[in-house]
Amino acid sequence: MTTLNMDGYTDLPAGSIAAIVTHLEMTRPNEWRLDRPDGVDLTAIAEPEPDWYRALFLEIGEEWLWFSRLILDDGRLSALFRQPGRAIYVARDNGADAGLLELDFVDPANVEIAFFGLVPAAVGRSLGRWLMGEALAICWSRAETQRVWLHTCTLDHPNALPFYMKCGFTPFLRSVEVARDPRLTGVMRESAGRRHPVIAAIGQSAPNP
Repeated sequence: MTTLNMDGYTDLPAGSIAAIVTHLEMTRPNEWRLDRPDGVDLTAIAEPEPDWYRALFLEIGEEWLWFSRLILDDGRLSALFRQPGRAIYVARDNGADAGLLELDFVDPANVEIAFFGLVPAAVGRSLGRWLMGEALAICWSRAETQRVWLHTCTLDHPNALPFYMKCGFTPFLRSVEVARDPRLTGVMRESAGRRHPVIAAIGQSAPNP
């Protein structure tokens, strides 16, 4: 087990990735909400097909090494979707999938925006701010909601953290996340996450180039 040096560097085993995670919260409703862009809508998906979900999840998150849902088989993923309090939405732009919103109401007082993202073609068109307005409206529409929270990390888009803060979220916790590099386990392509080089153990290589 690697011990974290709290006053300097900590070397990680080859084949690992690490991220600094920032947790943010909103403790009172944010009143802003943008008009719906032309041709864009938000649809609740009651029972997502695992293959559809994985494809959209990967399209949004491949560059940022989103892998947590890719390691779940169909049974585990479907069971997750069926959890009471789990709500999944897709943003569509003229019929094409453009964004993913997943909300976790398992703790009714503390609602988590579990996943929030846009496909690359939808970035930079103000869809993100509209989607966040919709997400917050849904979260705060429930009388039980006392707090909405989410997290982002240093593997994510560099604008993610400032975007969330501009939307009214306040950072409250910082943590370190370490995991096996999904590009070395076959979960993601070696070309994923180009901003973060693969550091493999001697003799180890990614199984799919």
